[in-house]
Amino acid sequence: MIRGVKFVSIPVADQNRALAFYTEKLGFRITTDQPFSDTQRWIELGIPGAETRIVLFRFDERFKPGGNMNFTFWSDNVVETARELKSKGVHFTMEPTTFNWGSSAAFEDVDGNIFLLSSK
Repeated sequence: MIRGVKFVSIPVADQNRALAFYTEKLGFRITTDQPFSDTQRWIELGIPGAETRIVLFRFDERFKPGGNMNFTFWSDNVVETARELKSKGVHFTMEPTTFNWGSSAAFEDVDGNIFLLSSK
């Protein structure tokens, strides 16, 4: 029986640059950083209070950085979280907007990957 999502992978061009963004600006913590191959490391990050991990990975031509990611981060307060992330230099491609179902915003990482941020 499936019990949950173990990790999601984010395509990155430069693992060091991506690691700095996700730890310094988004506040994720390193859970694993070890060699994976001759050209990259296995970098797994934890989101405080969450079980799902984020992996920063350099893929081949099939999955390049710079597109819409097919998963959404959530926050108790989208407007406040967006304000905090903007103060750290995170660029938002869609300002927080309130809908009848809740709030949503969109931001991008250093590789141009775009993520939604939504109320739970």
